[in-house]
Amino acid sequence: MTNLQSLRQQAARRQSLRCYYCECPMWERDATTLSASFGLSKAQANLLRCTAEHLRPKSEGGPANRTNIVAACLFCNRTRHKAKNPRCPESYKKYVRKRMQRGRWLTGLFVFRTLE
Repeated sequence: MTNLQSLRQQAARRQSLRCYYCECPMWERDATTLSASFGLSKAQANLLRCTAEHLRPKSEGGPANRTNIVAACLFCNRTRHKAKNPRCPESYKKYVRKRMQRGRWLTGLFVFRTLE
């Protein structure tokens, strides 16, 4: 196991296996339980896979340590980094939460509807 994997697992436990940004439940090893619990397809469950997120990017000298690594679902992690100029983590978290309140984040997932 790499240091980053270990840090991701620690962050996931600290966060009760919930995404740092959207607070949706995530999975680490097997999506089957999450899929069954929320009636998700394999593709939908894959969006909720737990990933490691650097709050301060490696490219800007962000360290791989406990204070800089959080657990984020694949959807939030990818969406944040697709942007031409990604928002800072706190700004992105507020953006995601606002979109969720409006029903415009992870739309179509049963998980989203259960968190309202």
